[in-house]
Amino acid sequence: MPRVSREQTEKNRIAIEAAASRLFREQGFKAVSVADLMAAAGLTHGGFYGHFASKEALVSLTCRQAYAQSQDRWDGHVAGLADRALARRAIIDSYLSPASAAAPGKGCPAVALAGDVARTPADADVRTAYLAGLNGLIDTLTHLSAEPEALARRRQALVEMAAMVGAVTLARATQGQPIAADVLDAVRQLLLKDGA
Repeated sequence: MPRVSREQTEKNRIAIEAAASRLFREQGFKAVSVADLMAAAGLTHGGFYGHFASKEALVSLTCRQAYAQSQDRWDGHVAGLADRALARRAIIDSYLSPASAAAPGKGCPAVALAGDVARTPADADVRTAYLAGLNGLIDTLTHLSAEPEALARRRQALVEMAAMVGAVTLARATQGQPIAADVLDAVRQLLLKDGA
C-alpha cells in the first residue's frame, strides 16, 4: 500500500477537522462517531488515529477552532468601524440574524456546544477550550460597551452574551415556527434599545 505524502496527510487532517467542527456543532459530540467524522471527510475510519490521539482531543481542538472562527467573524463585522456603538450593533445584528440561527454547523460554539460541554467532566480539555473562547467573545463585547465603569462594561457584556446565546438556542429549538423569528427580533431590539 503506497504511503500518503505529507501534503496529502495535512489535507486529510484539515478535512477531518472541518467535518468535525461542523458535525459537532450540528449534532453534538456524542452523536457523532469517528466513523461519521471520517465519512464526512471522505476518508476511511481506520485513518483517524493516525491524525488524532482520541476523539476527545479532536473535540477540544475543534472547539478552539470554532471559537477562533467566531472571533474572526466578529472582528470582520467591526473592521473599519471606529464607532463602538456601530461595531456592537454589527455583532448583535449578525448574531441574532435568522441566517445565523439556521446554520448551527457554521455558528457560534457558545450556542452549539454549550449542552455537550456542560455534560463533560469539570477537568475536560474541551471545557478549558470553551471557556477561553467564550471569554474572548465577552471581552470583545466588553470593549464595545459604552458604560463608563469597567465592572458595568463587563456586566453588560455578560448579559448581552447570555441573551444572544439564549435567543439563538430558542430560535433553533423552535425553527419553522413564528416564535423563532420573534425571539431573535425581541432580543435584538432589547439589546440595541439603549446602545446604538
